[in-house]
Amino acid sequence: MSVQAVRGEILYFRDQPADPVDPAYAVQTDTIERGAEDAAVVHLADGLLLFDGGQIVDVGPASTLLSQLGPDIPIQSYTHGLILPGFIDSHVHLPQVDVIASHGTQLLDWLERYTFPAEQRFADPAHAAETADFFLRQLIQAGTTTAMVFATIHADAVHAFFEASEALGTRMICGRVMMDAHAPDALRDTAESSYKESRDLIERWHGCGRQLYAVTPRFAITSTPQQLERAGDLLDEFPGVYLQTHLSENLSEVEAVQQLHPHSRDYLDVYDQHRLVRRHSVFAHGLHLSSREHACLHSAGAGIAFCPTSNLFLGSGLLNLGKLDEAGVAYGMGTDVGAGTSFSMLQTLNEAYKVAQLQGQTLSPLKAFYLATLGNARMLGLDNAVGTLEPGTEADFVVLDYHCTDLIRRRIGACRSLEARLFVLMMLGDERAVAATWVNGECVFDRPNASIRRTSTNGTLDNPTRNKS
Repeated sequence: MSVQAVRGEILYFRDQPADPVDPAYAVQTDTIERGAEDAAVVHLADGLLLFDGGQIVDVGPASTLLSQLGPDIPIQSYTHGLILPGFIDSHVHLPQVDVIASHGTQLLDWLERYTFPAEQRFADPAHAAETADFFLRQLIQAGTTTAMVFATIHADAVHAFFEASEALGTRMICGRVMMDAHAPDALRDTAESSYKESRDLIERWHGCGRQLYAVTPRFAITSTPQQLERAGDLLDEFPGVYLQTHLSENLSEVEAVQQLHPHSRDYLDVYDQHRLVRRHSVFAHGLHLSSREHACLHSAGAGIAFCPTSNLFLGSGLLNLGKLDEAGVAYGMGTDVGAGTSFSMLQTLNEAYKVAQLQGQTLSPLKAFYLATLGNARMLGLDNAVGTLEPGTEADFVVLDYHCTDLIRRRIGACRSLEARLFVLMMLGDERAVAATWVNGECVFDRPNASIRRTSTNGTLDNPTRNKS
């Protein structure tokens, strides 16, 4: 492989940014480049990203790095755009792509009416393979390069997903759903069959290239104590695999869990009794947690996947980010398609901001983009590989187009700061804002007719992005 370069405005994080001043009144301009060695935010108004064989080798001001390049190194230049690490989705469902935007129910009825029928179709390997490819391409077109994915109980569907991901070069985490109770007969397994098939999938796929495995009991209602115990056995036997499940999404769900597990102190305790609350455990939602549960999550190093579009769509509730911050609980962003209503992380951040507003809180644009990139990577223990553009990490990145719509172009033209531009993107942006997605050093998506300009020379970048329309 040979070195390649991408040039344009660059933003990534080394740490969670401190709460900034109100973006409407921020005065720093694009000519101020933040990025000292100890800075949480690295922002280069005209930067250069160098990568070789899927690995980032250097990043810095174009004025510095251009002089170090040989004449034969191709440079892909983007104007009117922002280069970021590829987005990471911490919770999304493969089989629910065909029931997204289905009308009119809350969680438990949603499962019965829409989700379970859709999942039964994955017994057909051809359907599973076609859907896996479509699903992954939807993620990529939304700028998402890594995701934590629920499949179904069908082992062949998990194989199909990983095969499709391997073909595209994406880094994905996926798991076969474990479900031996309170589900249709066609979707029920047993504690032992789920253990064996999950173990076989782990041995085949976990750590194979960029693919990773998550032990995946759907939730405490659909798994018996025996199955949850076998899930804990898998985590003990295969250090480094993930755990993903659902937690305290809906009040009726919480009540049902308490009735099914009367000897548990609370919902999280059901999982904790079976050794499932640990580092690399990600619990989707967590809307209705007690202070004890917050403390348990913090001490275990487990995380919460915040899925605002789903929480609002199903009427499940509002996640209190302030309480999670106070308790020191790690959290990141998830789309939760198909109860979630968009693959776009920009749309997800849009709804996250509104959820915070409804509770008298706020979500700054810098923190929002941190959560969608490095924050999610840290929660997943992948910050040494993805979620950043630091040298030595994997070359997954997305290019957002400041001119993707007339409204965004007009609004961006009035912004006086990086923070203000980010806020416009997260409130008005969607998949149309994604000009290009690069995975493992390869451009796997290039939006047709995007307004952003591309060149392939190492000459002067015309009109580099400097806060101009």
